[in-house]
Amino acid sequence: MPNALTHRGVVVLSAVCLSCLMFGLEISSVPTILPTLEQVLHADFKQLQWVMNAYTLAVTTVLMAVGALADRYGRKRIFLISIAVFGIASLICGMAGNVQTLIAARFLQGMSGGALLICQIAVLSHTFQEGRERAIAWGWWGVIFGIGLGFGPIIGGGIVAVSSWQWVFLIHVLLAMVAFLLTLSGVQESKDPQAGRLDIAGILTLSLAVFCLAFYITQGPDFGFASAAGLATLGASVASFIAFVIAEKVSARPMFDFSVFGIRPFSGAILSSSAMNTSFWPFMIYLPIWMQAGLGYDSVTAGLSLLAYTVPTLVMPPFAERLSLRYRPSLVIPAGLFMIGVGFFLMRSGIASTHPSWLTMLPGCLIAGIGLGIANTPVTNTTTGSVSSDRAGMASGIDMSARMVSLALNIAIMGFILVSGVASYLKETLPDLDVTRIQLLAERISAGESVSIPGLTGSVVHEALAAGFGWVTLYGGLGVWIMAALSFLTFNAGVPGKAAASESKRSR
Repeated sequence: MPNALTHRGVVVLSAVCLSCLMFGLEISSVPTILPTLEQVLHADFKQLQWVMNAYTLAVTTVLMAVGALADRYGRKRIFLISIAVFGIASLICGMAGNVQTLIAARFLQGMSGGALLICQIAVLSHTFQEGRERAIAWGWWGVIFGIGLGFGPIIGGGIVAVSSWQWVFLIHVLLAMVAFLLTLSGVQESKDPQAGRLDIAGILTLSLAVFCLAFYITQGPDFGFASAAGLATLGASVASFIAFVIAEKVSARPMFDFSVFGIRPFSGAILSSSAMNTSFWPFMIYLPIWMQAGLGYDSVTAGLSLLAYTVPTLVMPPFAERLSLRYRPSLVIPAGLFMIGVGFFLMRSGIASTHPSWLTMLPGCLIAGIGLGIANTPVTNTTTGSVSSDRAGMASGIDMSARMVSLALNIAIMGFILVSGVASYLKETLPDLDVTRIQLLAERISAGESVSIPGLTGSVVHEALAAGFGWVTLYGGLGVWIMAALSFLTFNAGVPGKAAASESKRSR
């Protein structure tokens, strides 16, 4: 760790980064063992989906509630509890003898993982408040967060290669023990001195609203978005959110302070959080499918090819923090988002090239990764730095809620666009097949499965995937550009001199 930090600062940062690594790995490493789980636990396709969805759903459900709990009862206390529960849930996952137990344990793991995410941000924001050490701490946090998400597939595959699928989960038991001891010895307790009684009504109504929305987004394709079950789930989400708004308006000490959206740096950063999860992060779920099913690479070659997409997110955060110290985050963050959009359009061009390969994808992957690395940690730093430190839990809760809800939404949207693009190409190429058969084929091809029917040659599958991924990259590029423009306008509206001075003070 850098010498600019004190010994206690190094211990705190180590604890936070270790918990950050655990959170990211449990998102990105598990997909590599799904084929193994299908065989060992006799899981069907929908159950395998739930192994992934249970974690994401649980994370989105607890984010704001944990922020309020941390402010009320102490960030160190909630952090320690979250680490312990994450370790226990990981142990249950590794010892699961059937897929139902694994899904339940993944939900518990996701709840504690969401708590880890909120607490680590609140602890960082409270511990490192000076410009130089704050930049170092957030820079390292961004690097480790990128390692967890970006190298998860390679790490998960390596663990399975040398051991067994259980150790993809059991490794976190050991990591949790180390993180717990570091937190216990290094982190100082902090809380909101103005926090009164817990906002139970706000926690319950918002948690229900987020859970129902995430459930509707992720499971809608199965039960039908317009079906009675789908509309009932969406209606429950809307009703719960309305109840939440009312509860917060009448509460003397709400956990969700709507007045913070009057702070332009905060609002601009929240828009930017959503922008990154409209484009870069959800596409990371689908890019391996193009590398393997579209380009024909094996898992090792595909994993190595993906490094161009993920490595820039690891090396750029410290540089991004220095840029934010020298220039205004209101300029650095939208610039990073714009670069992500450029990368998506270059990837779209690489997919549509005559002879697509990792080389044609390389420029777009690198530029998108650089853009994400520039925007990511300054966004979080600006969000928490825009409000008083005693409300860091609330601010980080809003930030991560924006990220995770938009991530869940756009994973579903990109999947829908991919399947629709593949189906559209198949309709033109195989006009004799009925619509239902086309849709089933499109879903299987989009998932990277091998399909063999008359007329469906390898070149047809490749072109169908290219069409689908062309639509996806178009959506990602346009979406992030639109939100980059909105964040820039939000950041820079008002009186330039005063806005710049206020933003500079908050970001340091």
